[in-house]
Amino acid sequence: MIKKCSIIICILIACFVNNTIAQNANSRDDLQKQAQSLQKELDDLNRLLDQTKKNKKSSLAQLALIRNKISKREALINGIAKQVKVLDAAIQTNQQDVRRLNNELDTLKFRYAKSIVFAYQSRSGYEYLNFLFSAGSFNDAVKRITYLKSYRQNREAQAMAIGLSENNLKSKINILSENKQDRLKTMSAQTMQLKVLQVDRKEQDKVVSQLKNKEQEITTQVKQKEAQRRKMQAAIAAVIKREMQEAVKRENERLAKLKAANLANNKTTATTEEKTKTITKVEGGLKSTTSNRPYSALETTEEGRETSISFENNKGGLPWPVATGIVNIHFGVESIPGTKLDRKSDGIEVAVPKGTTVKSVANGTVVYVGDVNGDKTVLIKHGKYFTAFSCLSSASVSNGQEVRAGTVIGRSGINLDGEGAVLFSICNEKAVYFDPENWLKARR
Repeated sequence: MIKKCSIIICILIACFVNNTIAQNANSRDDLQKQAQSLQKELDDLNRLLDQTKKNKKSSLAQLALIRNKISKREALINGIAKQVKVLDAAIQTNQQDVRRLNNELDTLKFRYAKSIVFAYQSRSGYEYLNFLFSAGSFNDAVKRITYLKSYRQNREAQAMAIGLSENNLKSKINILSENKQDRLKTMSAQTMQLKVLQVDRKEQDKVVSQLKNKEQEITTQVKQKEAQRRKMQAAIAAVIKREMQEAVKRENERLAKLKAANLANNKTTATTEEKTKTITKVEGGLKSTTSNRPYSALETTEEGRETSISFENNKGGLPWPVATGIVNIHFGVESIPGTKLDRKSDGIEVAVPKGTTVKSVANGTVVYVGDVNGDKTVLIKHGKYFTAFSCLSSASVSNGQEVRAGTVIGRSGINLDGEGAVLFSICNEKAVYFDPENWLKARR
């Protein structure tokens, strides 16, 4: 019994040590994966920046890429700092474990030494027999035999426990040494990234200075993009208006048929309330939600409602229209550093090599394929929501085609600056635009 307890204690100690190591390893693994992902994005940014530098018109694109680089670099440095903290905590924990294991080992050795001394002093058979025959009864003698037997087993367990403890101590010392080496390497990597960050910031300052000297040229570019934005906005509004009119027409025709059928059967005529009634799919079936879901002509059919709700439920989880790429222009109004200019965007512009595959982000119906201000554009309806893809070099879909999330709709082209890109936006039936980055899933 004593032997089993000693072995179990040693095994529990080993398990505790291994669990601590595993938890620290998992934490570091996650941080290292994030660092690898960020480094890959930085490599992509550097490649795009090299391409952009060849274009004399692309100062704004260069600045966007450099600012993106700085943001990713700072995130990478912060991640490395977290790795250092994890290593510091691991080193501290491992140092405490080494001290604890040393103390436990000293205690085990001390107890084992006492057992050896006692065994040596009781080594003669005469003393063994004297111990037995001095028993007051037969039962007492049996107990003494059991005691001597368990004492030998305990001594064997002590020796085994010392061996296990020594192995744990050696393992912990090796891990501690690895932690210290990893910390030195991580600190070196952090120092290197900080130096590169300084270079990135100097490069940003240089481009900003260039922009100050090109404000007239930048003003022209901003005006071109604003004209493009307005034409795109008008084209999308026209398509939405057409879709709404067709939806209203279909609903009026349906209500007219229903009214005629009711009159023919001498039943109560359909009321106008039916037109404003909307139904949404919920767990367990369909229910009326007239009070909490506004009427939309694009949701008068079950298919339209379900498509809208599916799109809403996937907010923050929609796939990106391109597998890779960097957001050069974000949604909303952005000020241009080095100038007094602002630019407005109804969506995002993603920098990608020309010819990159562009995919639908959700199930829907293609409602427009054509040119807008010289840009190949695809507009997809998702119930009462619309996604627009422009700056395409080619389209792979046609009007009226049903598409699913991941369906290839075309290839990316070049923007007004002559750089590879795709423009992506999201709006509703009222032509209210949303920030696509709030709807798309996080890249990391």
